[in-house]
Amino acid sequence: MKILVTVKRIPDPDESLKFAAGGLDYSASKWVPNAFDEYAVETALRLAEVVGGTQRLAEVIVLSICPEASRQHVTQFLAMGADRGVIVDADPDKLDTVAVSKLIAAVFKKEACDLLIAGKLSQDNEGSQVAQRVAGILGLPQACFAATIDWDQTGRALNVTREVDDGVETKRVPLPAVVSVDLRIVLPKSVRNGSTPATHAYNEGPRLASLKGITMAKRKPVAVLKPADLGVAATATEQSVGVAAPPKRKAGQKVKTVEELFDKLTKEAKVL
Repeated sequence: MKILVTVKRIPDPDESLKFAAGGLDYSASKWVPNAFDEYAVETALRLAEVVGGTQRLAEVIVLSICPEASRQHVTQFLAMGADRGVIVDADPDKLDTVAVSKLIAAVFKKEACDLLIAGKLSQDNEGSQVAQRVAGILGLPQACFAATIDWDQTGRALNVTREVDDGVETKRVPLPAVVSVDLRIVLPKSVRNGSTPATHAYNEGPRLASLKGITMAKRKPVAVLKPADLGVAATATEQSVGVAAPPKRKAGQKVKTVEELFDKLTKEAKVL
């Protein structure tokens, strides 16, 4: 099996936002891998490897749409254990979700992949659109916000559970397919591939790159493509009109009695 995983670099979400010229100022930002993409790569690796054995059940390919010179995050994912990488050399700020989805779908077809795994969203914009759009373009079944995945190798299908408002929903999707993952996918027993013993428990969370993995990452192949190589125009039909900080909140008020609080809530705030 061949698994394609989408990965992205984002401004560190722990840093304070800086605004300039009607938008965000990234000039001094620290760039880090999107956390949900780390979960997606960890999911792919758990599906691909056999704990206690030496064989691999799948090839894991990481795909990023980014300037070729800004590819450090791809190296990080290769150090985690992905087999190789694909970079589409383009400025993601000049692309919208439609163009991004078309590029991912084109790489999926070019590589003849069996499964696309994506994080449920990117922390910088929280759009949560790309995986669904790619599934629509490719005409493939999809399972979004996966909390657990159980690979039925014989039936060439995935049994995926996801949390919904009133409990847990289970979906069975035949391969090839598209899956987006939620944070619970990296719990110790959330991913089962049918070959690793069912009793095995992973460490919670995405794995850290080992020293050997970091050394090997520099030797792993990374193909660099242009949007034109995939037959996709690097255009955007959506654009940001402006970005501004929310208005500052007014200072709170202290009250001495419950009666005074009730009076303010009913007469001033009018929320009761």
